[in-house]
Amino acid sequence: MANRVVDNPAALRYELWTDEVLAGWIQYTRAGDVVTLVHTDIDPAFEGRGLGSVLVAGTLDDVRSRGKRIRPLCPFVAAYLRRHPEYADLIA
Repeated sequence: MANRVVDNPAALRYELWTDEVLAGWIQYTRAGDVVTLVHTDIDPAFEGRGLGSVLVAGTLDDVRSRGKRIRPLCPFVAAYLRRHPEYADLIA
């Protein structure tokens, strides 16, 4: 399966697409250069495959590429950041 993470600014969320199926998303808000990651949701049909981590990594990589920072309100994102200190520089 091909996974891709895309920003959907109209819906204020990063989306994880597996092939042509929406498998999950991270809801966010924006204020200036800070993206607040509010909630992560993976469709139950895709749970247990590590796709939440794929979604978070893709989101963080995109935020970094845009020169923005994050505020991790979502517990799943916060836990991911504790396990992946290479993203610590993104935390506002």
